[in-house]
This record gives sequence, structure tokens and C-alpha cells, in this order.
Amino acid sequence: MSVRSTSRKYERQVPWGLRGIAGVRSGGARVAMELTSRAQRKSGGARASSGQAWSTRPRLAISASPPPGRRTHTAPITDTMAAHSVAAAHATIAARAAPSAGASAPAERLGFRLSSLAGRGLRSPLPARRAPSAAASRRQRVVRAAAVETLEGKAATGELLEKSVNTIRFLAIDAVEKANSGHPGLPMGCAPMGHILYDEVMRYNPKNPYWFNRDRFVLSAGHGCMLQYALLHLAGYDSVKEEDLKQFRQWGSKTPGHPENFETPGVEVTTGPLGQGMANAVGLALAEKHLAARFNKPDSEIVDHYTYVILGDGCQMEGIANEACSLAGHWGLGKLIAFYDDNHISIDGDTEIAFTEDVSTRFEALGWHTIWVKNGNNGYDDIRAAIKEAKAVTDKPTLIKVTTTIGFGSPNKANSYSVHGSALGAKEVEATRQNLGWPYEPFFVPEDVKSHWSRHTPEGAALEADWNAKFAEYEKKYADDAATLKSIITGEFPTGWADALPKYTPESPGDATRNLSQQCLNALANVVPGLIGGSADLASSNMTLLKMFGDFQKDTAEERNVRFGVREHGMGAICNGIALHSPGFVPYCATFFVFTDYMRGAMRISALSEAGVIYVMTHDSIGLGEDGPTHQPIEHLVSFRAMPNILMLRPADGNETAGAYKVAVLNRKRPSILALSRQKLPHLPGTSIEGVGKGGYTISDNSTGNKPDLIVLGTGSELEIAEKAADELRKEGKTVRVISFVSWELFDEQSDEYKESVLPAAVTARISIEAGSTLGWQKYIGTQGKAIGIDKFGASAPAGTIYKEYGITVESVIAAAKSF
Repeated sequence: MSVRSTSRKYERQVPWGLRGIAGVRSGGARVAMELTSRAQRKSGGARASSGQAWSTRPRLAISASPPPGRRTHTAPITDTMAAHSVAAAHATIAARAAPSAGASAPAERLGFRLSSLAGRGLRSPLPARRAPSAAASRRQRVVRAAAVETLEGKAATGELLEKSVNTIRFLAIDAVEKANSGHPGLPMGCAPMGHILYDEVMRYNPKNPYWFNRDRFVLSAGHGCMLQYALLHLAGYDSVKEEDLKQFRQWGSKTPGHPENFETPGVEVTTGPLGQGMANAVGLALAEKHLAARFNKPDSEIVDHYTYVILGDGCQMEGIANEACSLAGHWGLGKLIAFYDDNHISIDGDTEIAFTEDVSTRFEALGWHTIWVKNGNNGYDDIRAAIKEAKAVTDKPTLIKVTTTIGFGSPNKANSYSVHGSALGAKEVEATRQNLGWPYEPFFVPEDVKSHWSRHTPEGAALEADWNAKFAEYEKKYADDAATLKSIITGEFPTGWADALPKYTPESPGDATRNLSQQCLNALANVVPGLIGGSADLASSNMTLLKMFGDFQKDTAEERNVRFGVREHGMGAICNGIALHSPGFVPYCATFFVFTDYMRGAMRISALSEAGVIYVMTHDSIGLGEDGPTHQPIEHLVSFRAMPNILMLRPADGNETAGAYKVAVLNRKRPSILALSRQKLPHLPGTSIEGVGKGGYTISDNSTGNKPDLIVLGTGSELEIAEKAADELRKEGKTVRVISFVSWELFDEQSDEYKESVLPAAVTARISIEAGSTLGWQKYIGTQGKAIGIDKFGASAPAGTIYKEYGITVESVIAAAKSF
């Protein structure tokens, strides 16, 4: 059965079975309603202006043969079948005793048993969808309602299930309406899958959101955050009380406009920029796979949790999601299960205007297992069956495409862009209450729903207690491994770990700071058990390989060198996920400094979400030479100095490189960027590991009484130039102080007394030298100071030639000094 669109150049088909059918209540039974295509509705003039609902005509679904070669995914529903389904649901409910409020449940992973399909109807139809190719239809797994099982335990069914799902919907509707701001459409459409995940599938302890072995959930489509807040509220998290829901998007609330892990316990990562959350989820799943391979024993599976993510069409369009999902398939992250909210609506309207690819076929090519749930609005058993199937596939991640209606339940705005990013409005809220039979006041949670969800508090406590007991036994048998794992879980590093960092003297052979960085990484790998990372296909140039370890791959997940390929943006966001998995993870990633332009979005989220990623950025200036201006960073240093909660460090030699790593490892709640040289640099007298921690410190000074004639500030490779110029000026009788200004941020955090001891206010003759933009240096050199730098693009030539042509020289410093 297909419908041809008269307004398109190509044929659109309504997929066979339930896809073109929605349920409505009629005399207590479900009556199937076949819906005509969107094109027919348009041509028939059935849609009123200003976003009115499509008019529909309820009738029994006809039973026809599928098109030749087309697999029948779900049998058509007749009135007899619908009535039988309701009867079966009632029988199931009658046979099952409802749990009492607060009753304990065994602390074990939920299993499966038979249930029935139940669902409340919707006047707005499921939208017509593009049909997959014939080959894709043969490959793609589509769940069958006729063979559905549901999870064991105390899963809600029938009327309670519907009431629970609608509670989620209306908590979202009411919060958005009260704030007059937000995105109600996604929570209304995704409430069924959210309910099943949090109520039936996921293992967590709402009273300890940081329990190590919990399942992780990421809402990549972060604009729909009221879905997550409603679920956390129902599940019993103290971070989201009723008052917090009422303060949605307000100053100081625990329910900000997008999920923020640093604001709301129970939120794993900060999402909002589309696709970032999907990549974070890959990082979380990588962390689980790595720890499981490293610490699980034949008699003790101490690391065992899943990562679930909901992403939408917007996430699918963003390149970062494809980068990360490509790696997830390559790595075989079998405990990563992604739910694709396939509602085909974005801010500009139907995604047909810009997004017509077959997503499932793409994910199959990326190495994922794919399943299609055709009725995500009330196909609860189909969702349960899909999760069961996904868990059975252990060697690859799973994408469950769940076809939903955005704004499900809204009579006049469902299936339209108008429900995506704004409140429904009072009239439409009331109409939706009438449509879904919801007689309750705003923010009300019915007592039976509250009682049903209350079991998660004792169940979660039991789950954690069981795991703690299991870990205690593990600790007795495998004391060393237990201590190492505990360090990663808690973030408590071994005593004296920083002593392992190498130390250098002026007599040590000069070297590029990228090479010195590799020495530091390899020294830290022996004493920081959570250090893991790699490069965007530049490991041999960034010098980031941990020599004592192999590559993290599908079958060698215990190793600690991660090969990210040429995927800078995905790499950064994956490292955010690793960092936020457990406090003791210290992920690092590397590329050329100029290519931070490809990953800046992920780096900003690192800073915002307090993820202590170490960004190892080599080839930090025009000093890289012949590759030219496409590869030579100019504005990058100052751009990151302008970014909140991130440390921009540019070490000048070995001791400063070691000091930068010490700072980076210690800062677990803010990321660090190390800008490292390609060219060799000498080890300077006066530099120190400890000095780096101050951000700016004196490395040489021939003055007395804190009154030098001149102060010269330098960073990185230009600190050597500053020191050479100072030596020449001293020969002429000048008193000159040279300051290594390795980190502006760290210097700004020092006391006023310390800053005055380094940069006395009385000394206004100041010069800065740095092979980058001069913007911002005025803060430290003052209005009378001289900034030597580069405020135009670089050039292709040997490094020495470029330095000379651009005036980054000893002579330029001396000339500036004599101009005072």
C-alpha cells in the first residue's frame, strides 16, 4: 500500500503496517484508523491555515497485500484485534499485583516477560515517511508487535503505563508553559521511550547519582531537556523536585534550558549544541569498555553498565555525530544503545527540505546494528523488544530508529515545527489535556504514578549495595587491580605521582616541546592509571604515543592509545565523555594547534561542563615553517584565553612542559591546552615546574628593590628571544626582568601581592613578545607598553626566515626597549 505525492518529483511511500495508523478510543476499545497521506491532505485542503491539525477520518484499517518484495513489518490492526488487545491487557493487569508504595525490589537487572500493547490515541497522525530502499528494507531489523516481550519486574502496564507516560508529557508541557520558553515537542514525542528506559531498563540509584556502575543516559537533543528533568523527578532524584520543575529556565534553578551536568546531579554530560551529546555518549561507552576489558575477571564482572542516548534529526545532520558514530562502530561498543527520535521535524519545518538520506543504511555502513520501531507514540512492546534485541548484540553498538510524532497529543500543533521550540499556549495546553484525557492541574503527579515510581529509591540503593559487596570480594582477590580501579573511580591519584615528571637542566639537550611532551606523557602513564588518549591521525607528529601500551581497539580495549583518525571534533567530544565518566580518567587528545578550529565546539563544552581534558596542541606558531599560513596559528592563543574555565599554557622548555602537565592533571574540573613547538628549543636557566603553577614568574632579573628599568614578558619559543635580548640590554647597563608568562589564567588567579612582586605597577616600561596575535597583551604591559607579535596571517618559508621577516627577533625587543 503506497501513496504517491503529486507535489514531489519522487515517490513517497507510507510504510506498510502500523506506520500510517494511529489509535483512538472508541467505547473503551482501540479502533484502528487509517490515515491518508500528507500530500492527499494538502491537495484536499483539509489543513486549516496557521498550523491547524490535519483533518482525519477514522475507519477500520483495510487488510491488503503488501507491495511486491516489501516485507510486512507489522500486521494491520482490525477492530477485532484491537478489542482483543485491550482484553489481553486487562487480563494481564488483573493477573499481576501492583507493587505497594516504597516496596523493595531485588537488586538485579530486569528481564523479560509477556505483556500487551496499550496506548492512548492522538488526533494528529503519524507523519508519512520516506520509504527505505528495497535493499535497506531487507537489511533493517523491524520489531514485530506480535512477538513482543516486556521487561520483568514491576513494569507499568495498561492504564497505569499510559498515565505514567502522560505524566512525563504534561510535566514538560506545564514547565515550558510556565516559563513561556522551551521545547515541549520532543518530550511529548519521546515520553514512551524515556519512560521505558528510566522505569524498566536502566540501573541507577537516585539517591546517589554518582554510583560508579550505574547506566548512563545522554539526551543529545538537549533542547528537549524537560524530558530528562521529568524522568529524574519521577525517579526520585533530589536534584529535581517539583519546585525545580516550576523554576525551569529561571535564574539559579536546577533545571536550566539545556542539560548541564554541573548544575543537575543525574545529568551525565552537558548537551545543547546538537551532536555533541552523541559523541559524549561514545566517550562514556568507550570508558566502560576500556575498564571492563582492563579489570573484569572470569569470576567477577565488576564493570558492567550501558550507555543510552536519545538523539534527533538535528544531531544526525551534524558532522560530529557521524565522526563519533564511525568510531563507535569501528570500536564495537556493544553497550552503546542510541535511540534516534525519527520525527522528521526541525526548526525550519519538515526535514525533507534538507535531510533525505537513509539514516539506518548509513549506520549499518558505520558498523552499527539497526532496528526500526515504527510506532514510537504508543508501541511500548516494540520499544521493549528493540531494547532486548539491542542488548543481545554485544559486538557492535545499536541504533534504534523510533518513529515518533513531535508534540504527540497536541491537536493543532503535533507534527509541526511550531511545537518544537515554543510553549503550546494556554488554549492548546487545554486542548491537549482534553485530547489525552488529562484532568489534572499543572505539575500534578497522580498518586498511583508516584507510588509506582517510588520503588526506584529502594531498588537503586539495593543495586549499589550489591555492587559494593561485589567490589569488596573483588578487592580481596585482586587487591592491586582494585586499588587501580578505585583510583579511577574516585580521582585520588597515587601519592607522589608528580615526582615522576622529568626534570631538565640548561645542559640537557634542547628539543621541541612536542617531544618533551611525549616524555611527560610516558612518565605519567606509569603513575596516573586513568591517563588515556591519542591523536587525530598525527600521533607520530604530535608525539602522543604511550610506548608501553598498545592501541585501544575492538578486541584490545584494555590498551590506552586511542586512534581517533582525522576526526578532530568527534575526538574532543569523545574525550569529554571519557572525562565525565569517572573523576580519575585523564583523557588527552592531540592535533596541530591550528586545527582546534575543527574542534572548538567540543573544547568549549569541555570548559563549560568542567571536563578536565588535556588538549595537546603541537605546531603552535609560525615556527612550524614551510607548511604556511593554512597551518600556522595566529589568533588561536588569544581566542582560548578569552574562553572561560580553560587553561591556555604555552611552555618554553622541558621544565615548563612538565609543569604544564602537572597543572593539567591537577585540574580535573577545567580543561587545559598545551601549545607546543615543532622546532627545537633550549632549556632555559630559571624555568621551573613550580613556576608554571603561578602562570607568570620571573626567570631572570638583575634589578634590586623590585624596580627594574624594563620588564620583558615572553611565552613558549619566544621566551628564549626575550632572554637573549635582556642579556644584550644588561650589557648596556640596563636592569631587566624577564618573565615567563606561560598561562594568563593562572597568573590572574594569584594574589595581588604576588602579581605586584612580578609586575610592579611603578614599572611601565614593559614589552611582550609572542608569535601570535598581540590582542590582549595590553592588560599586562599597560598603555605605555610595546607588544611584539603577529596580527596578520603567516607565510610559507623556513621558520627562521618568517621570524626575521615578521620582526619576532632579539633586535625588535632591543629596539622597543630603547624607544621608552
